[in-house]
Amino acid sequence: MNKTVVKVVKSGVRFNAFDSKGQKYTSQITTGARKKAYANKMALEQRVNKAGKTYWWAVPMSMYEATESTAMETPQHNTEVEIPSGHQEVVDFIQQSYGLKPKGLVMNSLKWKYLIRSAVRGKNIMMTGPAGCGKTLAAKSLINGLDRPNFYFNLGATQDPRATLIGNVHFDKSKGTYFSESLFVKAIQAPNAVILMDELTRAHPDAWNILMTVLDQGQRYLRLDEADGQATIKVAEGVCFVATANIGNEYTATRQLDKALMDRFVVIEMDTLSDEEEHGLLTYLYPTVDSDMLNNVAKIAFMTRSESMTENPRISSGVSTRTSVEIAGLLFDGFTLEESADITIYPQYDADGGVDSERTFVKQIVQKFIDDGSSDDLV
Repeated sequence: MNKTVVKVVKSGVRFNAFDSKGQKYTSQITTGARKKAYANKMALEQRVNKAGKTYWWAVPMSMYEATESTAMETPQHNTEVEIPSGHQEVVDFIQQSYGLKPKGLVMNSLKWKYLIRSAVRGKNIMMTGPAGCGKTLAAKSLINGLDRPNFYFNLGATQDPRATLIGNVHFDKSKGTYFSESLFVKAIQAPNAVILMDELTRAHPDAWNILMTVLDQGQRYLRLDEADGQATIKVAEGVCFVATANIGNEYTATRQLDKALMDRFVVIEMDTLSDEEEHGLLTYLYPTVDSDMLNNVAKIAFMTRSESMTENPRISSGVSTRTSVEIAGLLFDGFTLEESADITIYPQYDADGGVDSERTFVKQIVQKFIDDGSSDDLV
């Protein structure tokens, strides 16, 4: 039986893996293995261990080239999904795009198609919704679905917006003073790139000011004031900007976005999952974990979210999908539901107030599922 050997191809900041026939294996190989193989100019061969599980082993590039020479036809690696240019073809592509959505992302067909349409049309997209609801996952799924060059910037962790978005002036004894442009400057010059700007609401207002002209469809440029000659960099054709934002009073470290900046985006709000949807997601991610146990996790999360949205809530926020997934992972690794809740859920809630505290209320919800798996109304 012929073994599968792949070559790693870099596209933007993404490392894709293809065999000699052009078939893509990126999702089957860890990011670390792909990056290491690319850096060392090695190919990767699919092997099977004694337990029957497959793994990827670095091999000389000559082994890939041997499969390439024996192939009847070796198409060029296409690192992008072909997007048609004719209007009707674009319409058909958008309407049929739900198949590009990964199963691990719970997002309804309408919003996914709107996300794809916005990217295809070169819109600036802002993903909003509560923490842990899948905003960043949706943005990354868009990148994977279209398979375009992509770049990631966490603006919430940026201490120096000008250095991150424009660049720095350095001094060298041999060169003297010189300007070094940022990765962001390189990113906006990559045609058809998708640029993910995470945590935009946590960014410094200086970052928003810099982005104003970049995001304006009538301007689309970035001025490098620190560079010699104060160069003006035009945003390349087809570049799509995707931002994620936490909007609401409960996010104390966030800032209210400038209205002019908001108007430069189309907004896609991520839905909070129902208990059935959450159960389906957890089952997809951890199919070997007891289904009833995962259903209890989903119901706990759903009950806390429902309570937090009542007129007089007894808790300030619900358990996020991110936390539910973490609990499911703990169950997979042998932890009990009680142990999992103790280390993931309870620390999120204030214990002040004794029996009337948020933490006590949440413990009562969890305890109902630990005791008998029921969801009787709490008194």
